Amino acid sequence: MQATSNLLNLLLLSLLAGLDPSKTQISPKEGWQVYSSAQDPDGRCICTVVAPEQNLCSRDAKSRQLRQLLEKVQNMSQSIEVLNLRTQRDFQYVLKMETQMKGLKAKFRQIEDDRKTLMTKHFQELKEKMGELLPLIPVLEQYKTDAKLITQFKEEIRNLSAVLTGIQEEIGAYDYEELHQRVLSLETRLRDCMKKLTCGKLMKITGPVTVKTSGTRFGAWMTDPLASEKNNRVWYMDSYTNNKIVREYKSIADFVSGAESRTYNLPFKWAGTNHVVYNGSLYFNKYQSNIIIKYSFDMGRVLAQRSLEYAGFHNVYPYTWGGFSDIDLMADEIGLWAVYATNQNAGNIVISQLNQDTLEVMKSWSTGYPKRSAGESFMICGTLYVTNSHLTGAKVYYSYSTKTSTYEYTDIPFHNQYFHISMLDYNARDRALYAWNNGHQVLFNVTLFHIIKTEDDT
Repeated sequence: MQATSNLLNLLLLSLLAGLDPSKTQISPKEGWQVYSSAQDPDGRCICTVVAPEQNLCSRDAKSRQLRQLLEKVQNMSQSIEVLNLRTQRDFQYVLKMETQMKGLKAKFRQIEDDRKTLMTKHFQELKEKMGELLPLIPVLEQYKTDAKLITQFKEEIRNLSAVLTGIQEEIGAYDYEELHQRVLSLETRLRDCMKKLTCGKLMKITGPVTVKTSGTRFGAWMTDPLASEKNNRVWYMDSYTNNKIVREYKSIADFVSGAESRTYNLPFKWAGTNHVVYNGSLYFNKYQSNIIIKYSFDMGRVLAQRSLEYAGFHNVYPYTWGGFSDIDLMADEIGLWAVYATNQNAGNIVISQLNQDTLEVMKSWSTGYPKRSAGESFMICGTLYVTNSHLTGAKVYYSYSTKTSTYEYTDIPFHNQYFHISMLDYNARDRALYAWNNGHQVLFNVTLFHIIKTEDDT
């Protein structure tokens, strides 16, 4: 409305300036005189006029000039009214365009932040927005009182169009199939790099994070360390004996909510809680025996079974908490392992690397740590880590490297939040420890000290 007022003043001044000064300076007795002008609250022009005395001759020359002035004022008022209506209309267009410009500006800012991830549909959407804005330009050009604003908007549209064109050309320069192959190549290189960082020495254990509270005091839950990134199935085995039911969940979220996807009824009861899922199969200790069973989830049947020679079973050499935990099956970055004790090794821990298909023992290491004094144990990068207790105050107290056949005493504490751990296994894919803590399913994070392998190490 301020622009309308300025325009009214300009028109009035122009009209008055067009009159002969000798003819416009008329006294009240001689003719009409514009005494003052102002604006009302709506921005319209108000003119104060002094009228002549009634006895003037209508045919006087100044009367004719008065009529001309009246006609011009009337014409001016009509023009102002029309201009006012058009200005109000155009002002609404300006407000609308300003809003759309802000939205478009924000969208382009987003484009510039990550331009190479845009898809074709995003460009189509922007083109349609541009198509909606282009018809507004002629309307804005009619808004003569703010030509500078119009020029600014036009320049901004040109700049944005140039940016869009540049992005289109840049993205269009790459073939999507070529981009896909480059991404796959990069992923392969990253995985190769990660393999050099895979193995490391345990430095710290943090947590736990409580995932769920369910089941009895003893049990096992696990995921497959060799599963693909999209395969996040969870398997759940409650209790340490007298059970054959394995429950499967499609994801951690389903596990938390209790949405089972499948139930397996094993052909044999299991002993203990130290089972492992590895490459799509469940490995467990058959109840009241030292036999290891390999059961395929996909096929729903036993693929292999083999006796672990001389291994104690049925609470002969369990962990400190008992529970038929004589034979502990586990997996790490290197492969499948069995941890147990034998009479031949005086009840001390024996580590055996197993063939995942046939369950044959490929190599064994005898340690000097008593199996009955261990709370739990797990393998990381071919090194066995043993806790000194399953109760409060437990810590990783002993480690044995199968690579160097040497041991050391350690002091790596961790928080036994629910006071009784009956299962503790490392998952190489998740770089985490899965634990069953007194009826709570929890996760511990591990910190490893990595040594990057060089070509000479391979």
